[in-house]
Amino acid sequence: MAKSGPPPIVFILLFLLLAGGGWFFFLNKPASQDVSNNTPTPTAAGNAVAPPLAPVVGGSSPVAASSFALPASVPAGTAVRIDGSTSMVTINQNLKNGFQGKFSGTTVDTKANGSEKGLQDLAAGTADIAAVSRPLTAQEQGQGLAAVPVALDTIALVVGANNPFKGGLTSAQVQDIFKGNAQDWSKVGGPAGPIKVINRPAVSGTHQTFKEQVLGGGEFGTAPNITTVDRDATTPLLQALGNNGIGYATFAQVANQKTVRVVPVNGATPDAGNYPYKRQLYYAYKNPPSQAVKDFLGYATSSEGQKAMLAGN
Repeated sequence: MAKSGPPPIVFILLFLLLAGGGWFFFLNKPASQDVSNNTPTPTAAGNAVAPPLAPVVGGSSPVAASSFALPASVPAGTAVRIDGSTSMVTINQNLKNGFQGKFSGTTVDTKANGSEKGLQDLAAGTADIAAVSRPLTAQEQGQGLAAVPVALDTIALVVGANNPFKGGLTSAQVQDIFKGNAQDWSKVGGPAGPIKVINRPAVSGTHQTFKEQVLGGGEFGTAPNITTVDRDATTPLLQALGNNGIGYATFAQVANQKTVRVVPVNGATPDAGNYPYKRQLYYAYKNPPSQAVKDFLGYATSSEGQKAMLAGN
């Protein structure tokens, strides 16, 4: 009796077609069906945490203030070490007082050895936060450092209260003075008399920002009338001005000083909106930040911290 149905070769061909189709689907399945190593990591609360953003060189950090949430509570015994810019002494102290007052049993230790020293200590692990008055460099970012902006500051030009020069300066005249091209007050509209320029050391973040904003990236002059103080501290700089000197400092440090006078630039004082020398101040930290750093930065960048920062101003 003859067998009915398709010959065996048909079943073989059907099997090969099905197997090939499955293999094709496997190779071309949507990426969303794969388990990715970049999937956000769930936190204990079940919320996903996006990968951190890296700072932008030469500009404000894209790490938004909302990246650090204001903590509801901070464990007693939490300690935070801050070192860095002398321009941020008042900010650091005000935030220290506010943080310790809000969260009982916490300790914030603040020092002001200059932006560069603060960043060195941060990289070495002897500081938790570096207060810096300039953006991070690519090299610093490569060390795993990141920064969050905390305040806007202005750099003020100051002369002694008894300096015979009573006028203002243009941006071009300021450049001429600090490059050593104008060494007599009569060259910039004042009475005749030598100009003594008091400069901050190169380790100062204010020094570096001054070079970029005021000198257009150029160098300070090397004329004999230009003196650089040994350490990055505002008080000895102001004391060195005398009756014929000119120097620069963050406005917050000199606004209420009685021994010096702020010099207008292009007709504007540092508290005016059109004043030319403004800069961003930052808190730098090492990625990934510790819980203590997260808590402090969450406070510092909150509306409550911003109000505490201005206490006494």
